[in-house]
Amino acid sequence: MKVSLNELQSVCRKAFVGMGFTAGHADDAAAMVAWMQSYGLDGLKELSEGLECVVASATSDRPQVIYQDADLAVVDGQKKSVLSSGNLAMELAFAKARVRGLAVIKIRHCRQRQLIMGYLSRLADRGMNVTAFWRHSQSPLTEQVVGFPARSSVPSIRVYELADTPDEDVPNDGITIVMANHVDLLPTVRSQDEYKLLAKHDESDLLAARHQALEEGITVNPEVWQQLKTFAAQTLVEASALSRSGAGPAE
Repeated sequence: MKVSLNELQSVCRKAFVGMGFTAGHADDAAAMVAWMQSYGLDGLKELSEGLECVVASATSDRPQVIYQDADLAVVDGQKKSVLSSGNLAMELAFAKARVRGLAVIKIRHCRQRQLIMGYLSRLADRGMNVTAFWRHSQSPLTEQVVGFPARSSVPSIRVYELADTPDEDVPNDGITIVMANHVDLLPTVRSQDEYKLLAKHDESDLLAARHQALEEGITVNPEVWQQLKTFAAQTLVEASALSRSGAGPAE
């Protein structure tokens, strides 16, 4: 089925409120999912496959800052979805980069990392060069790199296979983000011997998907759409004698 971008974002926002997100976090989470879906990056699939985690994250404690100095922050995402933990961490990094020119933030123990791209787009639009990367615990070991030039809503996305597997047994459940307000941070590959390119999304492909979504509507899975509508319905207040007494035109 097809829906408009505005309809998708509106229903997502209501669904997140129904799950227990605060209004501000629901706005951010809905924008992140809708951004990905509008660029053909399967935001709804990522949301649906981790829906149980999202619901559990809705009313959880905020992410904890483990360490920070003027240029660096390390945040514990507490194994929750980035939809609930990512926005505050990103704003912390943005504030540091504005003051210092460059900042690094590491979000540990977070889930649904793909969805962070929607928020990175917002920061890039505010004049920040942004690069994020994370590794996937699978065989072969892969690393995803996402780079946004300042003032651009369209990233460069690359997925590489790493030739050497680290000896240490550390879970790959974090994200590293580098922000700079005066330095182009778009990633480059040092050697084809070290990295094997497995997948990429170029700017032209993403812009074409966005154009098609705006012109023809966004394709959504009916089952996923119904899940969102069910959560959204939980935001409605049941009718009562008091609420009915205030309905209708004023005399």
